Order: sequence, then C-alpha cells, then structure tokens
Amino acid sequence: MTGTDGITDGPAQVVVPVADILDRPDGVRKRQVLYGAVVDVTGASDGWVEVRARRDGYTGTMQADDLGAHVVPATHHVTALATHLYAAPDIKSPDLASLSLGAELAIVGEAGAFGRTQAGYFVPLAHVAPLRRRFADPAAVAELFLGTPYLWGGNSRLGIDCSGLVQAACHACGLPCPGDSADQARSAGDAVAPDAPLARGDLLFWKGHVALALDDRRLIHANAHHMSVVYEGAEDAVRRIAGQGGGNVTGRRRLAV
Repeated sequence: MTGTDGITDGPAQVVVPVADILDRPDGVRKRQVLYGAVVDVTGASDGWVEVRARRDGYTGTMQADDLGAHVVPATHHVTALATHLYAAPDIKSPDLASLSLGAELAIVGEAGAFGRTQAGYFVPLAHVAPLRRRFADPAAVAELFLGTPYLWGGNSRLGIDCSGLVQAACHACGLPCPGDSADQARSAGDAVAPDAPLARGDLLFWKGHVALALDDRRLIHANAHHMSVVYEGAEDAVRRIAGQGGGNVTGRRRLAV
C-alpha cells in the first residue's frame, strides 16, 4: 500500500488508510481523506503535493507517498465503523491495513465471505456495500463513532473532530457536506429558525464548533472537553460551552433524515 512521489498535476487517489491534508508541508492538519478518495493535484515539490479533494473541494498539502497516480473508480464503500484488508480470503491471513467507515474500494470479485479488491487485497463483504447503497440517518451514523477519540482535523475511527463527525455522517448518507464547521453552518442541510423545537438531525453551531441533535434533548459531538465523541444533554452543552468562553449558539441547520 505505497504511493509515489512521482505524482504530477491531475487526478490522484489515496492509497493509505487515512491521509492528512495539511496547511503547508510539515504543517498543521486541516482535514483528512480516506483510502480510495480522489484528489486533484495542482502542484508538486520535494515529496509534497498541493491538492483539491474531489468530494468537498478541500484544499491543502499532502505527502506524495500517500497518493497513487493511477485512479481506479470505486465500486463499494466501507459501511462498518472499521474493517481490515487481508492478504487472503481468510480471517487468519495477515491483516494489511485498517480502514474506517467511508473508505472506498474497487471490488472486482468474490471469494466466499470476502471481496477481492482491484489492488489484490481482501475485505469482508459484511463490512462494505455498493456505493449506491447509503445510510438513511446521519444521526445514527454519528452514533457509530461514540467513544472515538477527539483529533483535530480527524475524519476516521482513529480520531475525529466536530466537523469531521458531521461530514462523515453526511457523506455516509450521500449528503453533500463541507469539511469545516464555518462552511457547514452556511450550506449543510437547511436553515432552521432559532426558536424552532430541536429535532433529530439538527446541527447546532457555535463559533468553531458543531454538534448534532439526536432528539429534542440530546446531542452527539466530538469535542476537546471530553476528548472523544460523546452524548451530552443539549441544555448542558449550551451552558457548559458558554461557561467555558465558547459563546452562544450561532445558528442551526437541519439534515434530511
């Protein structure tokens, strides 16, 4: 599972389980992209490439070794919170990589309970589905990540942040969603009046933070206070964030459920 530093301008594909998009070479993580994601390379130098992610338009710098120049259209996506790629269609064979929910693969055949990928690896068929099959409820997808450790800019089961959780939940349901909470506050779902009753699928925004409502009383969010994805009472979260200097809720939007 290796990439190449010979990447040139044009499309490229993520060939590692999780890859960072940084603000500059050796800089701060801005966002992550998962195995199988396609990016457009706009410049390359000394093992680094400038990219624009196809799915959400996110831009930044990546290590060239995280990408492959040959793009293989995906047929399936990972629907389990995590799965493994195996060397053979056997649970006792060496596991070669761990993939997170949302990773995409090209499956070209089956061997018992495993799908054979174009790259020659094997993945449990119970953990993947054709791209056209999507989840129906973003809130339910977010709940799969319960307990996942908080990671600034994270987008996977290994670590995730507030906007990464919302984006993962939306993408699993086939809903468009940008990667940053400020952009999500402008375009994710539909605007909701601030005095409307809280409903499942509502996104609550603070400056620099977002949480997803499970019902009229509970939220789920990745946050640095708990350092993980947690349930929290809506009123408790609003009061706590304000008390910690995070300000008041700045807006609400509702995702389709």
